[in-house]
Amino acid sequence: MPDHHDQGSCCAPRGRLSFTAGAATAQGSALTPADAIVAGRHLVQQAVVPAQVFAMGDPFGEGKREDGEQPVHPVEVASFSIDTTPVTNADFARFVEDTRFRTEAETFGYSAVFHLAVAADHSSIMGPAAGSPWWWGIEGADWAHPGGPRSTAHGLEDHPVVHVSWNDAVAYCAWAGRSLPTEAQWEAASRGGRTSLRYPWGDELPAGDEEGEWPVNIWQGSFPMLNTQEDGYLTTAPVRTYAPNDYGLWQTVGNVWEWCSDWFDGRWYAKSPFQEPAGPPEGEARVMRGGSYLCHDSYCNRYRNAARSSNTPDSSMGNAGFRTVGPVS
Repeated sequence: MPDHHDQGSCCAPRGRLSFTAGAATAQGSALTPADAIVAGRHLVQQAVVPAQVFAMGDPFGEGKREDGEQPVHPVEVASFSIDTTPVTNADFARFVEDTRFRTEAETFGYSAVFHLAVAADHSSIMGPAAGSPWWWGIEGADWAHPGGPRSTAHGLEDHPVVHVSWNDAVAYCAWAGRSLPTEAQWEAASRGGRTSLRYPWGDELPAGDEEGEWPVNIWQGSFPMLNTQEDGYLTTAPVRTYAPNDYGLWQTVGNVWEWCSDWFDGRWYAKSPFQEPAGPPEGEARVMRGGSYLCHDSYCNRYRNAARSSNTPDSSMGNAGFRTVGPVS
């Protein structure tokens, strides 16, 4: 059994207080659906997930107990539409251009960057995150500067937007007339109509196909110092890299964590309702799903259909983004 470290370890530093350097406490700009839904602005291709009952949770017993991936339980979801890819930098740029929205990374003045991806002068480096020294607080890191002030999102238009908090993602959804998926919707979509599989494609992780290509953007090598990049990427990959699942969704696992609408509770599955579960009524952290480019079996195997993580709604980091859901048109 792999040695899975604490939740939030390679996944993301926990919360805004992880970095000891002084930071502003400003909040991101607030938007509501009444702030004008702009028809046609959300241009991400859609897939339809049919109404279904599926077995939600981890049938392999691989998750950490505190992640709450068990018990496996039946869940019913109605049909819904979902983005076939995470929201990209180009998509988010249209939102920012239309609304002049400022993300929480921008208003706080910093965000979390993986140490090998830092593009900043020494004066912008706040120091390592508490308990996760491979995450550095970088002043000036945000969605448009994913590695820090010396980086840019130019040339990464088709990569998933990162350094967006849960609050930022909800603001985008309000503008687009969309929602973040519930955790149940997310898992139904990731499974692609296939029963109780570990990954969207099956139960095994091929060590590259006959051409040496991996099916997912995760870590290869020795975490956290050496990434051999056998999958082609140190950090994010374009959203249509590799192959989609049976519903036509690209990269629901690996690449970037995806925010869900639910509050997180590691004991929730034992009492979750059967129909359209929407998570507990309150909590301190929001659910994140799917793992990221930092996941590795030897350290964090959360790039699975059933894997769960969480972070505070104001947290932002270089390996988390989102996709949206809506009604079937």
